[in-house]
Amino acid sequence: MGEIILVIGKYIYDIYYWLILISIFGSWFPQFQSSKIGMLVGRLVNPYLSIFRKFIPPLGMIDFSPIVAIIAYSYIGRFALMGLSELLLMLGAL
Repeated sequence: MGEIILVIGKYIYDIYYWLILISIFGSWFPQFQSSKIGMLVGRLVNPYLSIFRKFIPPLGMIDFSPIVAIIAYSYIGRFALMGLSELLLMLGAL
């Protein structure tokens, strides 16, 4: 049972990671942002990206906040998955 929880957590982490990447690359195409898929991805990802946009302003036409956000998400996700794994080990589910 614990392995299933860990696998589901990894899938959720991976899906959101790809949504962030899709949002970043989709920002280069205005027609993507105005499409239904683009608006859905934006609604899911923009709350997370807005945290970084508050602290890292764009430099001219280049916004570096998504790059920092994806790097932070990678580290946070790894630590969260390791923590989940440790918790499941302590509970004897793994």
